Amino acid sequence: MENQVIKVMGMSCDHCVQTITKAVEGINGIARVQVDLEKKQVTVGYEENQTDLKTISAKITEVGFEVAPLRGGEDRA
Repeated sequence: MENQVIKVMGMSCDHCVQTITKAVEGINGIARVQVDLEKKQVTVGYEENQTDLKTISAKITEVGFEVAPLRGGEDRA
């Protein structure tokens, strides 16, 4: 299992936390999602053979939040 921290801009309340949590939990292969409103980050645990960081980041963007650019190598599909 892979664990990653994703920086997310635009979160301001508990509703944001719930929206991101629900969206990411809906992705196949997600084992764990922890959204930290104060630190503006999402920690995910996922099965690499079922999903990837690029897919997770795209889902967060899809529900209305901005994801910090992925660092080198992390956005490989």
